[in-house]
Amino acid sequence: MRTALRAALTGAVIAAAVLVGGPAHATPPGPGVVGRTISQTTVGDTDYVLREVTVPPGQATGWHYHDGPVYGYVKQGTLTHYHADCAVDGVYPQGTVVREPGGPSDVHLGRNLGDTTLVLEVFYILPHGAPFSEDVPNPGCTFE
Repeated sequence: MRTALRAALTGAVIAAAVLVGGPAHATPPGPGVVGRTISQTTVGDTDYVLREVTVPPGQATGWHYHDGPVYGYVKQGTLTHYHADCAVDGVYPQGTVVREPGGPSDVHLGRNLGDTTLVLEVFYILPHGAPFSEDVPNPGCTFE
């Protein structure tokens, strides 16, 4: 049960391993930000995907949003999460869960400000065929 609950809560944040682009367009993830798919299934018109996303110290996911809700479990390190107003909306240490509701009104960035690699287990609930994240430009923050 604990594993099932953890997998169900896993999600959000970072999905950024697929982000590409340049500063004038979408903001890319920092060097070494990677994601690997652990499990994926489709039921009807919905994709359910569990991924592990790794963010090295000092790096970030790039600005993005998701086309559906995402849940993230912080397996290692600490996630610092920002919304488009450039303010920190949460700091999530190891063992905590972050939820992102999805949609273009939920532009955000995840950063690893610590000295330990950040590892997230991320559970995506997306329309069938949707990308893990949608790239967006930096909304005007002084950081990427």
